[in-house]
Amino acid sequence: MTILTDPKAIVRVLEDSKSVAVIGYHADSAKPAHYVPEYLERQGYKVYGVNPALASRQAKAFGHPVVSSLTELSVPVDVVEIFRRSDKVRDHLPEILAMNPLPKVVWLQLGIKDDAVAAELSANGIEVIQDRCMLSDHRQYL
Repeated sequence: MTILTDPKAIVRVLEDSKSVAVIGYHADSAKPAHYVPEYLERQGYKVYGVNPALASRQAKAFGHPVVSSLTELSVPVDVVEIFRRSDKVRDHLPEILAMNPLPKVVWLQLGIKDDAVAAELSANGIEVIQDRCMLSDHRQYL
């Protein structure tokens, strides 16, 4: 199973990734699911919001329409970042594995972990980062 924990691997992901789809993106700027993606956008990443409730209201995030599902993205992404409770991560496995091309990395935000889903993603060639904050790691390492 490829769960990345080594700082060098985290830095490689942060440096090599150019686009991030954020499952659970939130419109409230006080919530981590908004200010973390906003930070990433300011750092030069292309960020795409994924949230069915916001998509139904035709919301935009960083100049892109918010979509209901990863399968609605019209561009490939390097990282799928998940801002959902650990018990909801499995719900997104089918849509992640249906992406073409597959993302290189699935990043479960701080406090989010599912070893069984991580094993399935790894078996499909996707690296996994669990229980880490992309914003904090970016600030610390880059």
